Amino acid sequence: MTQAFQNRRLGLLASALVLGFAGLGARLYDVQVVRHATLQEKADDLHDEAIIREPRRGDIRDGRGNLLATSRPVLTVAADPTLVGSNSLAVARALAPLLQWDAVRLADRLRVRTYLDRAGQTQAYHYVVLRRKVRLEDWPAIQQAMSHLELGGEKRRLSTAEKVFRQNLRAKAVFAEPDYLRVYPGQGLAAHVIGYVGTREAEAVLDDPAPVRKRILETYGRDGIERTFNGELAGVRGWRLTEVDRQKRELVAFREEDVAPRAGLNVVLTLDATLQHVVETELAKAMLEHSPASASAIVVRPRTGEILALATLPGFDLNDPGRAPLAALRNRVITDMWEPGSTFKVVTVSAALNEHVVTLDDRFDCKHGYFFFAGQPLHDHERFGVLSVAEIIARSSNIGAAQVGIRMGPALLYRYIRNFGFGDPTGIRLPGEVRGLVRPVSDWSKISIARIPMGQGIAVTPLQMVMAMAAIANGGYLMAPMLVDRLEDENGAVVARNQPLVVRRVVSEAAARQMVAALKLVVSTNGTALKARLEHYTVAGKTGTAQEVVNGAYSHTDFFSSFIGFFPADAPELCISVVLDAPRHGYYGGQVAAPVFRNIAERAANYLNIRPEAPGSGGLAANQRGGRLTGAASD
Repeated sequence: MTQAFQNRRLGLLASALVLGFAGLGARLYDVQVVRHATLQEKADDLHDEAIIREPRRGDIRDGRGNLLATSRPVLTVAADPTLVGSNSLAVARALAPLLQWDAVRLADRLRVRTYLDRAGQTQAYHYVVLRRKVRLEDWPAIQQAMSHLELGGEKRRLSTAEKVFRQNLRAKAVFAEPDYLRVYPGQGLAAHVIGYVGTREAEAVLDDPAPVRKRILETYGRDGIERTFNGELAGVRGWRLTEVDRQKRELVAFREEDVAPRAGLNVVLTLDATLQHVVETELAKAMLEHSPASASAIVVRPRTGEILALATLPGFDLNDPGRAPLAALRNRVITDMWEPGSTFKVVTVSAALNEHVVTLDDRFDCKHGYFFFAGQPLHDHERFGVLSVAEIIARSSNIGAAQVGIRMGPALLYRYIRNFGFGDPTGIRLPGEVRGLVRPVSDWSKISIARIPMGQGIAVTPLQMVMAMAAIANGGYLMAPMLVDRLEDENGAVVARNQPLVVRRVVSEAAARQMVAALKLVVSTNGTALKARLEHYTVAGKTGTAQEVVNGAYSHTDFFSSFIGFFPADAPELCISVVLDAPRHGYYGGQVAAPVFRNIAERAANYLNIRPEAPGSGGLAANQRGGRLTGAASD
């Protein structure tokens, strides 16, 4: 009896063992075979980590190597809320002054939050950003605040688990990651050329060994050179494939791949920071004196098309563009178009000279300031009688220019307008450039042939107009504006270099020389730009005073006032354009824009060591020999 009972017990035990091992085997089969892929993926999610390594954004420099934009090392301060636990308010009170946060909001950010992973399991977030772009020198104070964190209950006996938790909280809960801050040392200097950056969420994809997608915050160019050359400046991301512990800290011993990022290229501009400062300083003076809506200036080397300075005011601080009104962010030199007024007479007359339609000595009756054409009157700012073509330029006669245009005819005039580059973007490497407004001849009205030659009925940008004038200074060759000289790697090796580009010849050298002779008279005692005259250099240039169109009609109070000139006139080194939009204390180009040109030119000549002309051959003497002109002009 006893023996039989024991045998039954042994049988039951053996059956239980067999069933247990069978269940264990089935469980192992389920885990190792049936659910292997799912569990492996979950394990990888918990331990494998792909770390994106952001590259350093390249610098932007002027032609002499001066820094205009650079990236300085900073930190992103982050935290692991699971290591903070219920102490979020204590941590927030300690860090809020250092991170410039409100303590209550910071405490809420440190609160533990959860999410469902791909397996449907609840997981806690181990990473939250507290502050980006923290200076390196501020990090020791943050570390000290955490290491001396007061948590309360220190006098009572703590368990080993509590001691470890508090140790991890003070040492590991708040940490820093490397980052970069875009800095503009010149603040607002060349703001509309350099542009600025912003940040946005992006997705980084790693394809090896298996596709990994990471959401990151990237820096990108939003305007100016920062935007146009974003791809070159941004560099190439690196990555690190590694394993992490439960607190998402890297286990360096298990690092699989470590690919270093490649820094972005440096963009070296043709701008000269010193000359840019000169231009912006003189424009600021003009803003104070004449209270225009805006003021713009460009300095170009006529022979190469290199832009040495390009500015428009009001400006803004590149380090804080968000504080500026939207209007101040606009680069008016390329985004705004306006009727050029009398500066456009240079195009009309040089075209007529090139086609031998007129000579500088041909004379036109300017009707004593009142000319009727196609049923519409055209006025001059003075009651001119008979003027030569040279005097039409010097005195800036609208009626004279209209008659030159009429003699040319619409088709020929239109062809030269297009050849000078109007109606097309110049191709400058900046975003937002407009093409201006040049209507085809088929859309011209009966009076267009009398209005367009003197700068009405056509719209241009300041950049288009200065490049057209530079073509005259350059012997008739239109150059493409050149803003970027070269690209360099982080070691200074040249990766790519730009060369001056001739767009086309627009007039012959002979026609250009004749035009220069007429433009010298503009800056003579009887021309419209006496205030543009320089002491040691002969200046050739043209004034412009164009009525603005307000509500579909020409305004009698708002004008675009401009002067474009170059010097030395017979061997030009610089061509300078100055435009004031709606000045309030004087409005003729010769009164408000010409003095700004003079101030910029004098300072630029001194800074660049442009050799003065020989006594008696240039400067005041040459401009004073202003031909056969009589009477004063004020355009």
